Amino acid sequence: MKNRVGNLLWGLLLVAVGLGFAGNVFGLWNFELFFNGWWTLFIIIPCVISIFQNGPQLWNIIGVGIGLLLLVSAQGYFNGQFIGELIFPIIIVAIGVSIIFKDKLNINSKIIKSLNKDGLAEYSAIFGSQELKFQGEDFKGASLTAVFGGIDLDLRQSIITEDIYVETNAIFGGINVLVPPNVRVEVSGTPIFGGTSNKANRPLEENPPTIYFNSTSIFGGTEIK
Repeated sequence: MKNRVGNLLWGLLLVAVGLGFAGNVFGLWNFELFFNGWWTLFIIIPCVISIFQNGPQLWNIIGVGIGLLLLVSAQGYFNGQFIGELIFPIIIVAIGVSIIFKDKLNINSKIIKSLNKDGLAEYSAIFGSQELKFQGEDFKGASLTAVFGGIDLDLRQSIITEDIYVETNAIFGGINVLVPPNVRVEVSGTPIFGGTSNKANRPLEENPPTIYFNSTSIFGGTEIK
């Protein structure tokens, strides 16, 4: 589905460019591909297509914003130095907004809203570490926060029979999650000088229960396997 959306958008773009040049031949308009700041399209267009394909994410939103600022600057509406000084504050604001509204920016936001997130068990490791195991227990989801510390969550012997939600926040820290072989893992989130690694094997069963991870990684990371 994502590939079809991307192909459709790229196809429409090429059709529009072709019609633009065709209009020049018939004298209908004066289409110019190389205008002031045309090179910013190499930033703006891929980011816009990514938003349609993958949903709004931090990097593609920032990419569109920076591309538009550079385009406006190239058109002579703003001083280039002013735009350069403005880019860093915009990135910081975008990071803050993405953290506040990360559930809504999540590509699985509609599914996550339907899950029971109220009363999630909260675990944190601040300047320390914590090991969590759920052996033979029903696991209904959790919120994990590691700040200058680490959390190891072992779910291999836990009982997961329905879709659940797990939120991870790794800030100058790390979170490791071991999942049972009968579940599917879906990951999305906000990587800021960090990231989330999903090494979990895909189950062979049809329609397995799914763990939806929503991760924020700031100079840290979450590893799932």
